[in-house]
Amino acid sequence: MADRPRKTLTPSAAASGVPVGAGPPPVRGRMTRQRPAAAVDAAALPVGAPAALSPRSPTAASPPPDGVRISKLMAARGLCSRRDADEYITRGWVFVDGRRVSELGTRAGPKAVITLDRRAQAQQHSQMTILLHKPMGYVSGQPEPGCTPAVTLIQPERQCRTPDTPAFHPSCLKGLAPAGRLDIDSTGLLVLTQDGRVARRLIGEDSTIDKEYLVRVEGHLDARGLALLNHGLSLDERTLKPAKVEWLNDDQLRFVLREGRKRQIRRMCELVGLRVTGLKRVRIGAVRLADLPLGQWRFLRPDEAF
Repeated sequence: MADRPRKTLTPSAAASGVPVGAGPPPVRGRMTRQRPAAAVDAAALPVGAPAALSPRSPTAASPPPDGVRISKLMAARGLCSRRDADEYITRGWVFVDGRRVSELGTRAGPKAVITLDRRAQAQQHSQMTILLHKPMGYVSGQPEPGCTPAVTLIQPERQCRTPDTPAFHPSCLKGLAPAGRLDIDSTGLLVLTQDGRVARRLIGEDSTIDKEYLVRVEGHLDARGLALLNHGLSLDERTLKPAKVEWLNDDQLRFVLREGRKRQIRRMCELVGLRVTGLKRVRIGAVRLADLPLGQWRFLRPDEAF
């Protein structure tokens, strides 16, 4: 039998045991994709060593900007509403520490001195606040199906006017909105205003303005029930703030509240076994309904403040 030709091995091949031209030995198991160099380097770092962050990494985001938005500061200080603040800033009517600011979103330190241009002050002085004696059957806020909003009563023929008060003008209706609610079945004092400062003072989260109501009721109320009306009731799983509730006569209670939850007084009375048959708001802060006729309105006077 003829001898088979013998394969010659190069020194390297001989050392590795791989025949020349045989190609790389097969790799057993799962194939792995080579990691990028940066990832390999990061993985090779000892525990606790800082790794370079990619610009896209969420932990590499720039720190939050310092200060508070100027519009938020202005609203918090009662200078104006957030909406008005944005308008004044874009018009260049706001100065922060003596420097004019005209870009929305600009921030400042919490102790920055903020002043308004005379044009902003003049605009604020022209903003009207209206007191309305709301009748039953009108909703105070957004109109509901089949209901009429109270703002429709602000008409020239319904103005209760004295010689020293301005006359109605259609511009009085621009941006006019209720500052607080008074439900459809209630009567009494309702405030509508163009001034964000007034709205914040009356219905802002930190408002301390109290409101007084005369409430006719049916049912029996003992001393414990009266104590609960003053403090101890909850609505919608939230404890109500302390109130002041007292009898005026055999069927009428006087309520003084510092919050305005939806149909709050009616629901409070239901919890202690009473039914409300009449509800009238007679005061908001230092401003009283007084002798303003039902269905009529007047301007808040310059010498009045809530």
